[in-house]
Amino acid sequence: MEVILKYFSDFNEKQLQQFARLEELYKEWNSKINVISRKDIESLYLKHVLHSLTIAATIEFQPGTNVIDIGTGGGFPGVPLAIFFPDVRFHLVDSIAKKLKVINEVSGAIGLTNITTQHTRAEEIKNRQFDFAVSRAVAPIKDLWRWAYPLIKKGNKQQLPNGLICLKGGDLVQEIAESTVKPRMIAIDEMFEEDYFKEKHLLHITR
Repeated sequence: MEVILKYFSDFNEKQLQQFARLEELYKEWNSKINVISRKDIESLYLKHVLHSLTIAATIEFQPGTNVIDIGTGGGFPGVPLAIFFPDVRFHLVDSIAKKLKVINEVSGAIGLTNITTQHTRAEEIKNRQFDFAVSRAVAPIKDLWRWAYPLIKKGNKQQLPNGLICLKGGDLVQEIAESTVKPRMIAIDEMFEEDYFKEKHLLHITR
């Protein structure tokens, strides 16, 4: 928890309690259904929660915004963002049903009411659109954008144009070139000083 409070302080009591319970709940459920590697579960707040909150440090989602989390896995970045933005609706999608079970159990235990889940692939979702798509280390940018583009409404929900916000690591020059998109890029280690964030970036691709 300390690493979260190092960078974010404007939480109410409910949010603090929700964040504080994540470690206990994820450890319990991870022992039954593996959604986080064993070595990473000990660094849950740094490697999963704070990394997810990079998006919150960069973008202020307005109340009523609809966000889809593509390939959410164990619920990152969707679950931390849903705690951070209680007035924003998050739809968490994954192709592996047991991962969504963990999300539903964790969300229920901490009283998150702004999360829905769906067992599907993003490219199979029809007749539904969102203001933003978010994703964390799921697939190459060209694939993420191909999946996300039909799901994103045109327009500006807030100060930024609607689009895809993804968290990626490593040298992205070739990956961006192959995608043919021109993302806005932010180096995460300029926000958070921990070594874990070196060579990690947030990318915003507008609709």
